[in-house]
Amino acid sequence: VPLQASGGGLVQAGTSLRLSCAASGRTFSTYSWFRQAPGKEREFVAGMRWSGSTTRYSDSVRGRFTISRDRANNAAYLQMNSLKPEDTAVYYCAADSRSLIWSSMDRQNEYDHWGQGPLVTVSS
Repeated sequence: VPLQASGGGLVQAGTSLRLSCAASGRTFSTYSWFRQAPGKEREFVAGMRWSGSTTRYSDSVRGRFTISRDRANNAAYLQMNSLKPEDTAVYYCAADSRSLIWSSMDRQNEYDHWGQGPLVTVSS
């Protein structure tokens, strides 16, 4: 099941962007966002259970980014505020049919479905 991720772009530091992740014809139990900056490994950004009962954020984005979901549109979102140049990366949406526990959300091999993410570029 493909995941459709969108919403990237070129913005200035301090501004905001919202990324969207839509699954065609299916709802997963856990959605997360990862990102890969140039020359770096892909890293966990934020994750949540579709039920909304559990969310997790990396230390680098906590307090600035918010992950959420919209049942009506069957989509997950990543609201990114106070963007910094170090947030520049390709962002990936990941989903799994299981409700992952908090400690597992940052493990890339837990996710069966991935969407090619939008590029987010933050200029200083």
